Amino acid sequence: MKFLKNIISITGILITLSSCMNDKKAEIKTVNLSSEKINQKLDPNAVYSKAEFNIKGMTCEMGCAKTIEKKLAKMDGVKSANVDFKNELASVEFNVAKLNTSSITKAVSQVSDNYSVENMQTIKVTSSSNQSLERKFN
Repeated sequence: MKFLKNIISITGILITLSSCMNDKKAEIKTVNLSSEKINQKLDPNAVYSKAEFNIKGMTCEMGCAKTIEKKLAKMDGVKSANVDFKNELASVEFNVAKLNTSSITKAVSQVSDNYSVENMQTIKVTSSSNQSLERKFN
């Protein structure tokens, strides 16, 4: 009976530890945030656009959603990035002179082949002082 309890305990621990791992372990990538990127200077005259999209394939909040969020925030030209695991929703505000929706989609898929971007929508802000908005659906 004690042996069976040990086997069940070990099995439970192994399942818990591997719950956030992808099927292909070689494809798991770690993203490190550098402190200089956090303190990056934003161009006050730049034209920013906001992309909102769904990310499918995430299995956990800390291992998946936060890793994607850090990867997006680290990109040159990104003003802000937010990934909501629960709703499978992401939003990225970016400098249109430096990035586009294709580069954002590519960055998400580079974290893991299991992640896919769907329902990409962009809101183009013409300038920080001008309130003109234009919604575009890809």
